[in-house]
Amino acid sequence: MEQLLKQIAGYKEEVTSFMASTPDAAEEFRIKWLGTKGLVKTVMSEMKNVPADQRKEFGQVLNEFKLFVEAKYESLKETGQGNAGAGVSDIDWSLPGDPTPVGSRHPLSIVRNQVVSIFSRLGFAVAEGPEIEDDWHNFGAMNLPEDHPARDMQDTFYINRDPAWLLRTHTSSVQARVMEKQKPPIRVICPGRVYRNETISARAHCFFHQVEGLYIDENVSFADLKQTLYFFVQEMFGKDVKIRFRPSYFPFTEPSAEMDISCLICGGSGCNVCKHTGWVEILGSGMVHPKVLENFNIDPEKYTGFAFGMGVERICQLKYRVNDLRLYSQNDIRFLKQFTGAV
Repeated sequence: MEQLLKQIAGYKEEVTSFMASTPDAAEEFRIKWLGTKGLVKTVMSEMKNVPADQRKEFGQVLNEFKLFVEAKYESLKETGQGNAGAGVSDIDWSLPGDPTPVGSRHPLSIVRNQVVSIFSRLGFAVAEGPEIEDDWHNFGAMNLPEDHPARDMQDTFYINRDPAWLLRTHTSSVQARVMEKQKPPIRVICPGRVYRNETISARAHCFFHQVEGLYIDENVSFADLKQTLYFFVQEMFGKDVKIRFRPSYFPFTEPSAEMDISCLICGGSGCNVCKHTGWVEILGSGMVHPKVLENFNIDPEKYTGFAFGMGVERICQLKYRVNDLRLYSQNDIRFLKQFTGAV
């Protein structure tokens, strides 16, 4: 029996290495291995010489060998090499095959991954949360009570008003959930999709993507915020990009600032993208409002922190010179294939 098993192993190697370059060769394979006088039947006939106590085990080996050879022949037929009647005899087997199109990541995924990579080198962990959110985590915890006028800045998709469930308008809700479960020090970035009830145009969409960051610890200052964002911009856009901060207002930070960079399209000389100012706003930021810290039982006398948020579409627009936000969601292969091979 041992010698027969070695013989079967040798047959398997021969079957595996067999290549049928013509339909006739595939048919010869069938006759040699699966024909009436083929090698499979010859091996099966050895069953009568196997001791009775070993027949069950050997029968399984023989059956597996038969199925193995049959599968090989079926694969030859599926490739057209074993079907002599299908008109494949006219095929020139020496011709190269059709090229397989190479896929690529979506440009928004490319930029998101780059943003995450840059901040991860600064020690920021990634945090995620639900896109369907309650009013407290989306608004209330971020210092926007029901009568706060800043709620008018964001046109919200409400799912149910009692209780208030909605599609999150920013990933600040993820920051709220992190502060709810984790005590300082906290250092996270929150990438994700957000929704606002806006008219779709080249400059706006009803859904888009954000990356927000949060850092809370003892003795965190506005200088820490600025240096963190300086590092991000230079890593994303290069060392030659100019940066400026402008005072702004956000309910959940105080003081607040927006950050501009010199326009990458015109080099700062002025164009339609930067509205002829030479500057483009890319993110909002500020020191976490003490009221937000108190909402999560974090002592504002002991801890301070900063937060920032940016739109991935805006970063992608500047990096790849995309002038219409609708292109990101239209699945136009002519647009997407331009990013094949992008980092």
